[in-house]
Amino acid sequence: MKKALITGITGQDGSYLADLLLAKDYEVHGIIRRASTFNTSRIDHLYRDPHVNGVRLHLHYGDLADALNLTRLIDRIGPDEIYHLGAQSHVRVSFDIPEYTGDIVALGTIRILEAIREAKVPARFYQASSSEMFGKVQQVPQTETTPFWPRSPYAVAKVYAYWATVNYRESYGMHASNGILFNHESPRRGETFVTRKITRAVAAIKRGQQDALYLGNLDAKRDWGYAREYVEGMWRILQQPEAADYVLATNETHSVREFCEVAFAHAGLDWQKHVKFDARYERPAEVELLIGDPGKAKAKLGWEPATKFDALTRLMVDADLALLDGKPLHLVD
Repeated sequence: MKKALITGITGQDGSYLADLLLAKDYEVHGIIRRASTFNTSRIDHLYRDPHVNGVRLHLHYGDLADALNLTRLIDRIGPDEIYHLGAQSHVRVSFDIPEYTGDIVALGTIRILEAIREAKVPARFYQASSSEMFGKVQQVPQTETTPFWPRSPYAVAKVYAYWATVNYRESYGMHASNGILFNHESPRRGETFVTRKITRAVAAIKRGQQDALYLGNLDAKRDWGYAREYVEGMWRILQQPEAADYVLATNETHSVREFCEVAFAHAGLDWQKHVKFDARYERPAEVELLIGDPGKAKAKLGWEPATKFDALTRLMVDADLALLDGKPLHLVD
């Protein structure tokens, strides 16, 4: 039975990846931060399953700022695969807390890589890189060879983590790979991210619990896919005999405005009657256009996205309506 260690297991991607790996008969270990409140809602369905929790799912307290504990955990667990998904992942927030973002996103990756090296564990390593690294894009669409031009503290930290992964691969012969994932959404997306913010508001407006939705730049364009499908790509990256870097994307771009149009229309609402502009949600430096070419992933991994933009948007609206009506999270997606 293979062992996998996931940082950020309680997040959107981590929870879907845990679902996937457990279905593939892995023993899954996840690192969670000690907090005063529970934040395990995305994996509660696994944690409450006696055939999984304590048998094939194990949660460990840890922090990406604590190198010693990370080394001890990796040495004790002895994982075959490490999926490094943990981060301060909100781009707009990174402008407000840049030092913390750099410590967790950039140096947190170095701490994991050093822990693998120090513990002498021959684990395959996956780094969750981001399309935000392309920032002020130098090529359309973006590929694995497009130069980076980061436009936020988060993106700058992700560039550091990307090159750290490449450096450890080249310097120490580690099986260390970057997945450059473009925006990927789902009903498990954090509530402060724009897509989920929109679909939650649509559901609340439809149910008469809210009237207005405040957003920033409606013209920003992103390449949006379905997170459940993207974690399959992560897994395939680590199954390759040689480590490499891959773009995972849909090769389509849509604006925030288009997302609003589809989401509100699906609920029978007119978005223009409810969406209001608020400058507080704009970034100091905006990323105007992201669109990825997943050609390498298709050719080498046999991976390509199946869920298109309209279907993803409708899926998320339906899920948030169901959540408001009391249906459990793991049953709505």
